[in-house]
Amino acid sequence: MQQRKLGQLSVSAVGLGCMGFTAVYGGHEEKASIATLHRAVELGVTFFDTAEVYGPYENEEIVGRALRPFRDKLTIATKFGFSIGDQGVGFQRVTGVNGSPAQAKSVAEASLKRLGVDVIDLYYLHRPDPATPIEETVAAMAELVREGKVREIGLSEVSAGQLRRAHAVHPIAALQSEYSLWTRDVEHEILPTCRDLGIGFVPYSPLGRGFLSGKIRGAQDFGENDFRSSQPRFTGDNLEANLALVDRLQAMGEERGVTAAQLALAWVLAQGEDVIPIPGARKIEHLEANIAAADLTLSAEDLASIAAVMSDVQGARYGEREMSIVGRD
Repeated sequence: MQQRKLGQLSVSAVGLGCMGFTAVYGGHEEKASIATLHRAVELGVTFFDTAEVYGPYENEEIVGRALRPFRDKLTIATKFGFSIGDQGVGFQRVTGVNGSPAQAKSVAEASLKRLGVDVIDLYYLHRPDPATPIEETVAAMAELVREGKVREIGLSEVSAGQLRRAHAVHPIAALQSEYSLWTRDVEHEILPTCRDLGIGFVPYSPLGRGFLSGKIRGAQDFGENDFRSSQPRFTGDNLEANLALVDRLQAMGEERGVTAAQLALAWVLAQGEDVIPIPGARKIEHLEANIAAADLTLSAEDLASIAAVMSDVQGARYGEREMSIVGRD
């Protein structure tokens, strides 16, 4: 597979987002998760994304166990930045954001153990903490680099201003934020800032949390504890309007002999050599289809036509609680 750069790291052009292996989308059997992770390695994926909060905790453990035999060939990214309580499952256990220096260091130590590694390849701040200046958080992350516990540092869902302030403290290798055909906010300020500073961009949910596959038609398609069932774009009139858009995307894919998901992922990949999407895939057949999208070539006319189809998405990308912790200057 083609390689792309994140700081000093060379990673596969398509990574694997591992969040869905645990409670966030309703959970998954560990045996099946490990089989998917192993198949990803066979297909040339070298970039795997997890986080402390996915589960919480158990996602890192599964990823660590599954990838241990291939450790020296892979880049494993994880994240900190939330306070986690004891009640509920998945993100229900999040009690707030926490980007304090102490949190950065304590979670790194715990993640090293859960992953079973000597060094974290890429360590992200998961969300900016209004109570902690970004400079203080990044300074603590930089100390972890100097101590040899982290190779590169990244940020997630920060504003352009926060990104510049952070990069002035220590080079930022990657910015991870939501980006897909139905979430294009980053094109205005975030992507230009990344390119100005030489920071790689890692889109999460490049398939719109699975919606752009065309397989989600309503509440019946969500498992227990699937947080999508309460998100604005997946409910009510917004859902009906967005289904009409994805139906058009599916038709375009059929004309080209590919799926809507492959078309959507190829569109993201075509946005630049500095863009490394991390689609999630719990099933091997979905993983294989995502990897195949890396071989699709789209013309400028194709890219414009695909974007036009998805130009009128209805509903906010998150609910009020989640949007309140997305970075703003």
